[in-house]
Amino acid sequence: MADELKTGELPDFVDEEEPEELEEESRSRRRLRWGSLSYTTRVTISFSLIAAMTALVAIGVVSLVWEQHFHTYTQDNMHAVAETTADQIAELYEEVGHFDDNVLQPAKSAVAVSKGVGMQVVDTNDNVLFDSTVLADGVEGIITPSIAPAKGQDNMARAAIVADDTAIGSVRVWVYGSDQLLRSADQEFRDRSYQAMTMAAVIAIVLASLFGYFFARSLVRPIKRMTDTAEAIKEGDWTARTNMEGEDEISQLGQTFDAMAEAVERDRKLERRLTTDVAHELRTPLMAIQATVEAMVDGVLPVDEERLMTVDSEVMRLSRLVDSLLKLSRLENRANPNKQEIVNVGEVVSGIIATHEAYVAEAGLTLSYKADDNVIVLGDPDLIRQATANLISNAVRYTDEGGRIKVRVKRGETMASIAVKDTGIGLTPEEARMVFQRFWRADSGRDRESGGLGVGLTVVKEIVDRHNGWVQVEGRKDEGACFTIHIPLYDERRKGNRSNSGRVPRIPR
Repeated sequence: MADELKTGELPDFVDEEEPEELEEESRSRRRLRWGSLSYTTRVTISFSLIAAMTALVAIGVVSLVWEQHFHTYTQDNMHAVAETTADQIAELYEEVGHFDDNVLQPAKSAVAVSKGVGMQVVDTNDNVLFDSTVLADGVEGIITPSIAPAKGQDNMARAAIVADDTAIGSVRVWVYGSDQLLRSADQEFRDRSYQAMTMAAVIAIVLASLFGYFFARSLVRPIKRMTDTAEAIKEGDWTARTNMEGEDEISQLGQTFDAMAEAVERDRKLERRLTTDVAHELRTPLMAIQATVEAMVDGVLPVDEERLMTVDSEVMRLSRLVDSLLKLSRLENRANPNKQEIVNVGEVVSGIIATHEAYVAEAGLTLSYKADDNVIVLGDPDLIRQATANLISNAVRYTDEGGRIKVRVKRGETMASIAVKDTGIGLTPEEARMVFQRFWRADSGRDRESGGLGVGLTVVKEIVDRHNGWVQVEGRKDEGACFTIHIPLYDERRKGNRSNSGRVPRIPR
């Protein structure tokens, strides 16, 4: 045994199956928890419990009211029997002036009609003139004891026999074996009533369970469809959609889910395109740098100013590409909060015009600028400057030599606008809807040496969104394009950058 333990082997008496049994028991316990049940099961059980509680409350309330009214009803019946019998006896007594069998006949008839009911007729001295129990059980010549309830008990109905305005006796009525004056027919009726209520409760619970089951299935079905769609997307099927229609909340959730899936699919396509574009854009300057440096190292090319300028130009191009991506990432991640300064848009844009005149002239283009006075907004002047510069650079990139670029700053009723219009390649309505998507650029400008990664306009839109504005795009193919930034004017009276209700209208694109 010691050798076995030393070698790490289990002795024969150790049960290796016990951990698995414990794990299975623990798993079965977890399955019994409410949260582990399916949604359909939980809704069905909930509907059943609600129906059961409702039925129990209803039966309790009905039983309470029913018992009170039923007892009152049966007691009233017994009192009515006693009073009717007393009235009939009194009428007969007035005719003959004394008690005899004929006068007591109404009592005998009442007992014969009312099964399970006992009756006594007594005079004013409590002498028993008629006793239904003695008549029923007695044999001629033999006096049998009465089984009528003792005088003064509450389980008897009484009525006085009054003849000529004088009480001559009374009628006592009771029910065999009942303290509540309930006849067997009454008890049977009551029991059947409770049975009917119980049966109705059972039927209500069954119907509620069925309704809850089908109701839950109808709710779970679209959720299951969304789950299957999400699973398909997770497995790589980016075209999977729920295709749900309707106006209810779950249908709207499915439609939102489809819109989200389309956005994710579009972003993945754009990211794949970005990877291709980045690889393409970075490969060209890297290969140029590598070839030039290797040629200088091998002595094929001389190490002179011209070669070094080539390397420097390609390095600067790489720097611009990386810088554009970093700027977009910072804007989207909100890494730097917006400055809240009072900005004169005309002065900011005039500074941009001054620094870009040489750049535009080198491209063989003419640049004109016009601005209204006192166009004031509240925002970040550096971001507004960057957005305007990106629009001008975009116009230069897609406008052939000899073209024109016009920059205009205007003051509207509630909005300030910065418009950059060119005479370049223009864009179609479809391109106008896609122009602000990340990493998108016009195909006609893809092979241009000066073409970028397609992040400039995305940066513009992000900047304008952070200023509670929007960007308007107009243009036609081969006739040029006009990009207009709209930013809310600064309202000094309200000390804010929203001159209306705080909601900025957006022009649909």
